[in-house]
Amino acid sequence: MEPAQSDDEIFDVVDWADFVIGQATRREVHEKGLFHRAVHILIFNKSDQIYLQKRSMAKDMYPGCWDSSSSGHLDSGENYHSAAIREFQEELGVVAPNLVRLFKLGPSVANGWEFVEVYHGKHSGPFIPNSSEIIEGRWFAKNEVEQLIRKKPEAFASSFIEIWKYWGGEV
Repeated sequence: MEPAQSDDEIFDVVDWADFVIGQATRREVHEKGLFHRAVHILIFNKSDQIYLQKRSMAKDMYPGCWDSSSSGHLDSGENYHSAAIREFQEELGVVAPNLVRLFKLGPSVANGWEFVEVYHGKHSGPFIPNSSEIIEGRWFAKNEVEQLIRKKPEAFASSFIEIWKYWGGEV
């Protein structure tokens, strides 16, 4: 099992155009609001339901909140697609399906100043959630996600809400 996170993980710091300009620790990046990189993966089953994870209470950001199927930061020197495959396997405990890039979001307050590449794929499970990362995971109908975001937005990581609104629900 992988550790949930470490404040001394090294991330690439990037400029407004997503070019690497240096490196910093996880703690520095988050404390100083430095631009950095992340991936989010949206996984759907044969019934077109989305698998969402509830983040571990040990997470430094949005503990106990619903989030994308899988997500995480890029390690220094890593590319987006490799990070998506790695994060999926680390968090969900199975080999990643074919992941297709949907879009890329620029840094914002809502996503913690991250450039975020969003991927989607098809997989019906079962998954073996990494307990240091995820306290719960389940399938949701798209309209159920919409209703929950409207009724209880605080139950979701703000980056997921930003992704969901931008995406519009179609793959």
